[in-house]
Amino acid sequence: MPASLQKRKLMGEINVVPYIDVMLVLLVIFMVTAPLLTQGIEVDLPEANAKPIETPPDLDPLVLSVDAQGNLYINAGDNEDQPQSGDEIIRRVRIVLGEMPETPMFVKADRAVPYGNVVGAMVVLQQAGATNIGFVTDPLDTYPIPE
Repeated sequence: MPASLQKRKLMGEINVVPYIDVMLVLLVIFMVTAPLLTQGIEVDLPEANAKPIETPPDLDPLVLSVDAQGNLYINAGDNEDQPQSGDEIIRRVRIVLGEMPETPMFVKADRAVPYGNVVGAMVVLQQAGATNIGFVTDPLDTYPIPE
């Protein structure tokens, strides 16, 4: 029988190479967009000429945000994008400090917030047991940081 008349055997395997390419593209897209989704509360930070605070690399800081209306937000627990009461923030911070007492604490306040509201946010953290609290600011571009 001539070779041209022989029946070819059907291949029953799936070529997965194109699927791997698509998967890698999706992985890169998710890796790029994931940090953008965890930005938190939109706050117009004041500018300050300060050195960055060194935080342990294995501990995520606890950030208490104060928006322009004076609402408080904490990046711990559920509903991080919803305003929280002082009692709820104290409860959440105590839970975090109970598990990891060395957790860095920061206050991120909008520049339009009255100073009294920022102090009130610090008092809430202190009532929860925080002893070392830092402020989040935008760096000044016009002045060098003194060494």
